[in-house]
Amino acid sequence: MPEITWQKSSYSGSGDNNCVELAASDTTLALRESDTPTAVLHTHRPQLTALLSHIKTTTPRH
Repeated sequence: MPEITWQKSSYSGSGDNNCVELAASDTTLALRESDTPTAVLHTHRPQLTALLSHIKTTTPRH
């Protein structure tokens, strides 16, 4: 697998821990949490867009 560059979420603040990171290759997107960098979720742009849209529009359950 070619080397990819991880980008930290702007909502993660300035610390190095507990950050959501995203990386893009030619074919997929990868997501990981900085404190568990070996656990990577691979997806595609339409699926990630749908997930984020769902999260933004869904009321959390208590």
